[in-house]
Amino acid sequence: VARKGGQVVGQVVSTMTGISESSRKISDIIGVIDGIAFQTNILALNAAVEAARAGEQGRGFAVVAAEVRSLAQRSAAAAKEIKGLIGDSVDKVEAGTKLVDAAGKTMQEIVTSVSKVSELIAEIAAASQEQSSGIEQVNTAITQMDQVVQQNASLVEEATAATESMKEQATSLLQTVSRFKLGEQHIDAIDRPASQQVRNESLPSWRHDRSSMMNGRDRIRTQAGNSRTAAAAAA
Repeated sequence: VARKGGQVVGQVVSTMTGISESSRKISDIIGVIDGIAFQTNILALNAAVEAARAGEQGRGFAVVAAEVRSLAQRSAAAAKEIKGLIGDSVDKVEAGTKLVDAAGKTMQEIVTSVSKVSELIAEIAAASQEQSSGIEQVNTAITQMDQVVQQNASLVEEATAATESMKEQATSLLQTVSRFKLGEQHIDAIDRPASQQVRNESLPSWRHDRSSMMNGRDRIRTQAGNSRTAAAAAA
C-alpha cells in the first residue's frame, strides 16, 4: 500500500510539473498577444494622425482607427489581466509542485521505513520460530529427565527391596548360626531381642555383608564337623 501511495504521489508530481510548464507556455502566448495589441494600438494611433491630416476625407478612416485603437487597448488590458491570472496560477502550481514533491519524498521515506519494518517483522518471525523450536527441545529434555527420574525411583525401590531381602536373609542366617555351640559359648538368638541381632539403623556395606555371610558359612561347616566328631566318639 505504501509503495502504491508513493507511485501515486510521483504521478501527481509529474502532473503538477506538466501543468506548471503549460502555464508558462500560456503566459508566453499571452505576452505575444499583449505585444500584438500594443503594436495594433500604435498603428491605430498612426492611422488617426494620418486621418486628421487628411481632413474631411479622412474622417471615416479616423473613426475606424479609433475603434481599432479601442479594441487594441481592450485586448491589451484583457491580455494583461489573463497574464496576471496565469502568473498567479503558475505561482500556485509551483507551490503545489513543491508541496507534492515534499510529500513524494516523505512517502518515499515512509516506503523505506515500511520496508525496514517488514524486514524486522520477518526477523522477529524467524526468531520466534527458533524460540518455538528451542522450547520444544526443552520440553523434550524435560520429558526425558522425568523418565530418567522415574527410572531412578524404580531403581531406588528395587535397591530398597533388595536391601530388605538381604536384611531378612542376614537375620535368618544369624538365627541359624546362633543355634550352634562355638567352643564354650552358646548363642541363643531366639532369646535375644531382634534389635540386638540386626542393627536396622545402620546396615553393613555390600562387601561387609558378603564377608559376614562367608564367615557364617565357615562357622556352620566347623560346627558341623565338630558335631560329627563328637558323634563318632560317642559311638
